Amino acid sequence: MDAFLQNLINALQWGSFYALIALGYAMVYSILMLFNFTHGDVFMTGAYIGFGIATALLALVAAVAWHPPGWLLLVVTLILTMILTSFIGVLVERVGYRPLRNAPRASAAITGLMIGIILEYANLAVLGTQRLNFPELIGTVTYEIGGVFVTNKKILIVGVSLFLMAALHRFIQSSRWGMAMRAMSYDFQIVPLMGVSIDMLAPLTFAIGSALAAAGGVLYSMAYPVLDPFMGIMLGWKAFVAAILGGRGSILGAALAGFMLGFIEIFSVMLLPSTFKNLVVYGIVLLLLTLRPHGLFGQAHSTQLRL
Repeated sequence: MDAFLQNLINALQWGSFYALIALGYAMVYSILMLFNFTHGDVFMTGAYIGFGIATALLALVAAVAWHPPGWLLLVVTLILTMILTSFIGVLVERVGYRPLRNAPRASAAITGLMIGIILEYANLAVLGTQRLNFPELIGTVTYEIGGVFVTNKKILIVGVSLFLMAALHRFIQSSRWGMAMRAMSYDFQIVPLMGVSIDMLAPLTFAIGSALAAAGGVLYSMAYPVLDPFMGIMLGWKAFVAAILGGRGSILGAALAGFMLGFIEIFSVMLLPSTFKNLVVYGIVLLLLTLRPHGLFGQAHSTQLRL
């Protein structure tokens, strides 16, 4: 039982990363009918931006001989990283996707892959091949509860992730722009004819998705502090699978599917050799999509992708 609960906590943390990245995929896929394959590298870019901000903050407080609490530095780092990375998302939409809005979807998908490669190798060109260590903004404190060990960082990662997901859900359900997003996901072709500006909605969608990916990048770097220019590739692909599994038009589905993939990965390693991890994950996803082709929460009425 102790081992089960310990892995449950690990699965919640790992699923939080997938869920935050999957939300960005799901928003773009649901609202704009695009496969944004740049998104995993936006996650990576957010992690590096967070690294730069955290390093600058630590240098600043050292220079002025001020000793603020670590949580304050983390909050500032998280907010600034989300803001700056949201501009990266808007730039990706404006330069990469807007000119191809009426092109075949395959062209936009390939463009997304190319932009991701540009981000990866631009990172290598600027920062070099040496991996960077993310600064420790808050110290690690381990709590033992009935034989189960949980750190303050794991609690923080899961808590912040759930807060951001709840905030996004509130925005989608209650705001005017959220209503426009839900309408667009219902019928991509008709809603723009009713006065909803796609040129306003598209950048907003990319900005929000990129900000969430950036938050995931900072939180991931807290747990695994070694940064790599290619760190977003595998995480991005699995988060994309989670977005598809959740179902088009369902933010809740993308989040739950992200946690589901995290649980499957952690518990498959608990029961089987680690080399079978991806086989188990994709095998279960294949089975679920065979039974539910529209995803766990997708609707059959959704407009088909223009391929």
